[in-house]
Amino acid sequence: MGVTLSESAARHVANFITKRGKGFGIRLGVKTSGCSGMAYKLEFVDATQDEDLVFESHGVKVIIDPKSLAYLEGTELDFVKEGLNEGFRFNNPNVKDSCGCGESFNV
Repeated sequence: MGVTLSESAARHVANFITKRGKGFGIRLGVKTSGCSGMAYKLEFVDATQDEDLVFESHGVKVIIDPKSLAYLEGTELDFVKEGLNEGFRFNNPNVKDSCGCGESFNV
């Protein structure tokens, strides 16, 4: 199943990589943080590591380390605009609970 990007997220990532002038794809991961235990990590990648898992969605490569995949399996990364605000939204079916501010979660 892996991890996917919505068309909107893929378009946003592809545009940013083009503006950067380099990049292999986008890395999604998790780290221990926040009041609920886990927080998402998101960064642009210029090269992969040997252990990385690579998925492709709408022409954009999504890189995940094996440990994070257990928490992100089935997740769709979306890019949404709501009024004056815009940003990435993680649609993660594994989340059991999240903190009130929405910055951390647990599975």
